[in-house]
Amino acid sequence: MLAGEAVVAIWNGIAPHARAQFYDWHINEHMPERVGIPGFRRGRRYIAADAATHPEFFTLYELDTMEVAKGSDYANRLNDPTPGTVASTSQFLDTYRALSRVLFSEGPGAGGVIQTIRLDFPDAALGAVRALVSASRTLPRVVGAHLCQGDLAASSVRTTETKGRTDIKQPPSRFIMIEATDTEALAEVLPDSVLADVGVRGPIERGVYRLEFTRTKTAFAT
Repeated sequence: MLAGEAVVAIWNGIAPHARAQFYDWHINEHMPERVGIPGFRRGRRYIAADAATHPEFFTLYELDTMEVAKGSDYANRLNDPTPGTVASTSQFLDTYRALSRVLFSEGPGAGGVIQTIRLDFPDAALGAVRALVSASRTLPRVVGAHLCQGDLAASSVRTTETKGRTDIKQPPSRFIMIEATDTEALAEVLPDSVLADVGVRGPIERGVYRLEFTRTKTAFAT
């Protein structure tokens, strides 16, 4: 299960010449800073596991509640970015960022790979989609299944950190995350035809990602 009732989910690419800087900043500065915010429980960064997955990186922050995502502690960081944050985010490509409520989360733990499915569907289809997500947890080597509802207004707020950036795309309204031990375990998860049968509207945007780095609360990041 996810470690809270809300998430901040970010998909992004990075300009090739800024790749080394991105890794140093994201591992040693940015994720410790974010997970140090009160109410942020865990941060995970993934990299594309195949050539079809785009954007290349997926970062997931798990939060106590949606109020944390909308709160002043997080907003203060967004409106006072470090020089490293300004330098690195200016090189981001094709960024999707969703502040989201967790509608459903099930599973014994975190997997080494994750499939994200950005999609939309009418409220009337929520029960059917939730049932499909729950059923996917029973597939071999699948260890987590999650359904999230994006908050469009909160996700679209412009801050000092995003001022002037042209890489930011429309945030997803809803998305599914399926965690597994290996990429092969995700091959048959929630095919487009099955999702369409219960009312999911296109486009359905998938990505398969491999875990690179995890950050949790520590004694020096409270």
